Amino acid sequence: MYAARAAKPKLSLSIAATTTSNTSRPVLSLKSPVAMSMPRTPLSPSPLSPTARNTKLNQRGFSSMSQQPTLAYANPTSSRGILKKSNSSSCSGASSKRIQFNVEPTVHCVTPIENTDDYYGGYVKMTRDERRWMLLLQFCNSFLSVCPSPLDPRTDDTSVAIIEKHGVSSPSRSSILFLENITADSRKYQGIHPAVALDSHQANSAKLVNKALAHLPLAQFPSANDVGRVICLPSSATDGITPHLRRKPDFISVTRGPGMRSNLSVGLDTAKGLSVAWQVPIVGVHHMQAHLLTPRLAASLQQQQRQSSENSSAFRNSPSFPFMSILVSGGHTLLVHSKSIMDHEILASTSDSAIGDALDKTARMLLPQSFLEKSTTTMYGKMLEEFAFPNGPSDYADYRPPATRGEELVKLKSERWGWSFGMPFAENRRMEFSFSGVTTRARDIYLNRRKQWEAAGNSGEGFMSNDERIEFARAFMTVCFGHLASRTIIALQELRRQQQQQQQQQQQQERENQSPPAEDIQSLIISGGVGANQFLKKLFRSYLDIRGFPHVDVIAPPPYLCTDNAAMIGWAGIEMFEAGWRSDLRCRPLRKWTLDARAGDGGILGPDDWLNISSLAEKP
Repeated sequence: MYAARAAKPKLSLSIAATTTSNTSRPVLSLKSPVAMSMPRTPLSPSPLSPTARNTKLNQRGFSSMSQQPTLAYANPTSSRGILKKSNSSSCSGASSKRIQFNVEPTVHCVTPIENTDDYYGGYVKMTRDERRWMLLLQFCNSFLSVCPSPLDPRTDDTSVAIIEKHGVSSPSRSSILFLENITADSRKYQGIHPAVALDSHQANSAKLVNKALAHLPLAQFPSANDVGRVICLPSSATDGITPHLRRKPDFISVTRGPGMRSNLSVGLDTAKGLSVAWQVPIVGVHHMQAHLLTPRLAASLQQQQRQSSENSSAFRNSPSFPFMSILVSGGHTLLVHSKSIMDHEILASTSDSAIGDALDKTARMLLPQSFLEKSTTTMYGKMLEEFAFPNGPSDYADYRPPATRGEELVKLKSERWGWSFGMPFAENRRMEFSFSGVTTRARDIYLNRRKQWEAAGNSGEGFMSNDERIEFARAFMTVCFGHLASRTIIALQELRRQQQQQQQQQQQQERENQSPPAEDIQSLIISGGVGANQFLKKLFRSYLDIRGFPHVDVIAPPPYLCTDNAAMIGWAGIEMFEAGWRSDLRCRPLRKWTLDARAGDGGILGPDDWLNISSLAEKP
């Protein structure tokens, strides 16, 4: 290619400047604009060409050499003046101060360039895969609404997920493209150890995010030209050297509270880094709000499965607002009336310990050592259920709840072993939960048995047989869960009474204005880690049926969505994102953060670092 170029004559454009009449004035020489930059010949490669090939396309940046009209420049008397452009006719009186360019260029033969690579730059031939990669970069685009990398490092679980919502259809359809949890190993502490949990978050957060990237949706590229919405991942062994193009996430959702700030900071800082690197928004999610909305995620997942499968018998519609929720976990026990995504009224909460904590403490004390040693986790509440009901639902199929509140006053007594449990607050209608009393009662029964056994000169765990331990565990869970159901029934009765009063007051207005009647609660959501307990759901269903609320559906997510996980954080982020809410990058983790907007901190929207896209768009 270079030999052919050297054989042809090279052309150089020379432009001379002369005066028209005054020969005494010195000639002002102007350099060619082309000569001031890199001199190019008609065969020189165009600056627009990435491959430096001599094609007509490469030469499209050059202008033709057609004759141009003469331009006159007025030269002021000062040698330091600025040359000003003017028309030829307007400068007739100052011909001595006029400079003109020659119309006809002078063509000279020049010496061919010897070291063309040094002058023009070497040509590097691109491989086929590299050319394909450049082509893909020009046409990649993404269409689906994706919420990848939601992070949930609230306690001892580090979790990352990728949630994909398919369009905005109703009912919604979504898929979990990636979900993985890593739990800190705190077995020797028999519970969550903050330092061990923090080390686990720091060691695993980035690793899980890196692993999740390979599960992002593939980039689709027939028409758009938006390279900024694509992530290029390293090539795998199966694909050779072909890079992977993945959809960049639409936003990042992360747990920001409530919880231990040190643990929350790991996930929040990771999410901020991804947000800045990918230039996408971030949504800081309330952990308990995510639990509340998890059944809506489960329904959306089922809707997607229903569309791709002929078997739709297990499909359940997404719970619509308003609904009531019972949030039960190791750190929370809440009864919530949810009216919208962000409007949640707390009807009752625990005054001491949470129900999950009560179950864990009793399980560590009651379960045989051999049973505890077989476990690989610290989920003692789950172990208590497995120990108490070894045969599954058949062990509690004949359960009958108290038909009236009067029957709740009767203590649950074991005729065979002689101990009994009383339900907390059975004598009043206080909207409050308390589990410290029943936990203390369980510990006293257990320690008294062991003390009597050791006083008789015995040792070991023989003071309580496995049969008694099983009955003890069943009685303890029955009392705790019955306490939850009792307060829930009271709340439903109170809401029904208020709705009846509103309907009576609005009866006349309904006839005249045709205003809609007050909405009744149709769904009861059971969520949180304890919500995975199957006996709990059976007990609530029995209470609702016998106390006058058979129309209320008991809805609980699958067990893998009940415990803390990033999928529910991602779904809550999607709901907030679609409502127009974003978090500012200055957002920080919150140790305390209530759900209820009627509380002192303002509820979910209480922090001042929320950004509302719709309100910003309305501002001038």
